[in-house]
Amino acid sequence: MTHHSPSTRSPSTSLSQTETLSLSALTFASLSVLFNIFYLQTDGEPLIASLSLSVLAFCATYSMIRWLGSTFIKAGLKGKDMSKIQKREIPECMGAICAVVYLFVMLVFIPFPFYKDIVAATSGGGNKDIVFNEGEDVGDAVGRGRLLHRFPISKLASYLSATISLSVITLLGIGDDLFDIRWRHKFFIPAFASIPLLVVYFVDFGVTSIVVPIPLQPYLGELIDVGGFYYVYMASVAIFSPNSINILAGINGIEVAQSIVIAVLLAVNDCLYLLTPSYPHPATDSHLFSLYFLLPFLGVSFALLWHNWYPAKVFVGDTYCYFAGMVFVVVSILGHFSKTLILLLVPQIFNFVYSAPQLFGLVPCPRHRLPRFNARTGLLEPSVTAWTEDKQPKAVIGWGLKVLDKLKLLRVTVDEETGRFVETSNFTILNLWLVWRGPMREDRLAIEIVGTQIVLGLFGLFVRHGLALLIFKEDNWSITWR
Repeated sequence: MTHHSPSTRSPSTSLSQTETLSLSALTFASLSVLFNIFYLQTDGEPLIASLSLSVLAFCATYSMIRWLGSTFIKAGLKGKDMSKIQKREIPECMGAICAVVYLFVMLVFIPFPFYKDIVAATSGGGNKDIVFNEGEDVGDAVGRGRLLHRFPISKLASYLSATISLSVITLLGIGDDLFDIRWRHKFFIPAFASIPLLVVYFVDFGVTSIVVPIPLQPYLGELIDVGGFYYVYMASVAIFSPNSINILAGINGIEVAQSIVIAVLLAVNDCLYLLTPSYPHPATDSHLFSLYFLLPFLGVSFALLWHNWYPAKVFVGDTYCYFAGMVFVVVSILGHFSKTLILLLVPQIFNFVYSAPQLFGLVPCPRHRLPRFNARTGLLEPSVTAWTEDKQPKAVIGWGLKVLDKLKLLRVTVDEETGRFVETSNFTILNLWLVWRGPMREDRLAIEIVGTQIVLGLFGLFVRHGLALLIFKEDNWSITWR
């Protein structure tokens, strides 16, 4: 969990005049667009409505974080930044505000993507042109007039299942922030939150076959049906994504910034399918569904980043990490591009694999592994785990630590006289980056890590839509260009 503190002054709980005017203008403009949508029904209205609601979500989150900060502190939701000279208490668990605002926005948005279907399939429009047969009961005529078979029940089910999963994961995050649940107890809970998604996937889509690379097709065929293992894979993604955001934490802004980068890259991937010469693409609905969930997420996340960037005025808490990770799970499973998500989570995957020796108890794991702040220089340095004389690593583990040290993947200090281990740097990508690059300011470290996330994410999209053609016959996006 990250702890932050910018200065000795109490955090402001009111908006400045400039902030008030700016947020009011954005709110008025968004409400005007939403109002007009009800009278100007166009093909692009759901996406426009989503954009407008995303702006409203930004305004609401930005304001509520400022207004409710002191309330959270009084309730005991507060913490100290361990990477600042002056460690005053500031609000914690601000990710809960983001999640709640997001869920409200997604509920308000429900009528927009289904407006035409509601009008065509229900008494709002389906009964307008009923012709009564002579002697026919009015109730029978009304029943005959409702064209419910035209309503996309499967799409609404997908939407609602996603909302349920996000609500459950938000409750988990808030519970973690309130009760500080141990990692081993909460690790698998996201899998239960994904059950509504998997059920809807099974009913609505149900595809469990994977495409075989061209070199192996003579032996295995073009497709392999993995059956239930595909659901195990999706449940594993649901477990990994929220936890991976939570593990890559420890400095101002890093949790929100990495989530924004992943969300933007997923949105770019969606736009590739929407901005094509042969629009609409067969996967258009899936990627529109993804955008409907990503745009409001970006709205609340940018508002949180504004307050959480160095020097942070609030803490995000575990709630945001779980909530953000589950948003990615929702859009990738119901949008049918979970493999693309994996390519965008390469830094998180590396951080998890690299952290495994401590996460699974092979190396002692302190409660917090955030980088160590040097008050004399004002810079961050790799935090360490100390080894005592009576507690030394086993021979195999000790050999592995020394190998990692030689490969510059760890910093190990050994007593030259006795040969025993004194200390080793903690196994996180943030500490590893400091081992490679040397001590640096907190904001500089965050910028470099986020920059790496951007570069690797763009490369991941290139792999998905470019290099993949070297081992597969076609990419589903490339179909549009033929």
